[in-house]
Amino acid sequence: MGLLSRLSYRFRRRRYRRTTVASRLRKITSWSLRIFLLLLIIDIAYLYSIWPNWNQFSLGKQTKSRFIKAYEQKRIQDQSLPKLRWKPVPHSWIPAHVRRAVIVAEDARFYSHIGVDPIALQDAMQYNLENMEIKYGASTLSQQTIKNMYFSTSRNPLRKWHELVLTLAMEHRVSKKRIITTYLNIAEFGKGIYGIEAAAQAYWNTSTAALTPWQAAQLAASLPSPVKHNPATRSKSFLRRAKRTYKRM
Repeated sequence: MGLLSRLSYRFRRRRYRRTTVASRLRKITSWSLRIFLLLLIIDIAYLYSIWPNWNQFSLGKQTKSRFIKAYEQKRIQDQSLPKLRWKPVPHSWIPAHVRRAVIVAEDARFYSHIGVDPIALQDAMQYNLENMEIKYGASTLSQQTIKNMYFSTSRNPLRKWHELVLTLAMEHRVSKKRIITTYLNIAEFGKGIYGIEAAAQAYWNTSTAALTPWQAAQLAASLPSPVKHNPATRSKSFLRRAKRTYKRM
């Protein structure tokens, strides 16, 4: 084989290889796009299936959250658990200092953000990276409301994505007044204790309307870990958080 023939053969072989590689890349890209679109359609269908009736959410009767229902099911299997205590109350029954205590402790920019707090998220990420641990998640009260009402405690990214979509939708369709009221009616304040009214009765044998600012601060302090840290256990970390919340109020 002459020199020109060998060069021509090598050139054709390289061009064939490039063509083959390009063809494979196009096929991979095409199938990847099809799979992505299929998954997107499935995800949209799932969101549609769980999409809340926002008018009912805003104006209707307070319903049990998914967390409350899960506790009821858990207690059926384990009768040693305390009975469910839950009694939703209207916004007018909740004193301003009770709402203020929870907002101060959990979501200081509740009335200014749109469901997600970029500042809190940045601060949480910075702290977690500096300390090499995931301690703070920066979830807003709106996100916690959606999670409690419609999702589980799962930490998978897909659940967080669905939570974000529903949170933004809720913020667009539901008033802040209704969101904070819903949250206070479904939040866990101890084992089997859900909602601010049940908490007031369980810990002080009083009503939400009669809670003092210091009692409100204690309930707000229990929210991150209500089973371990609450007005009954009175752990050191709980008391520190309660005092800090009370001062900030």
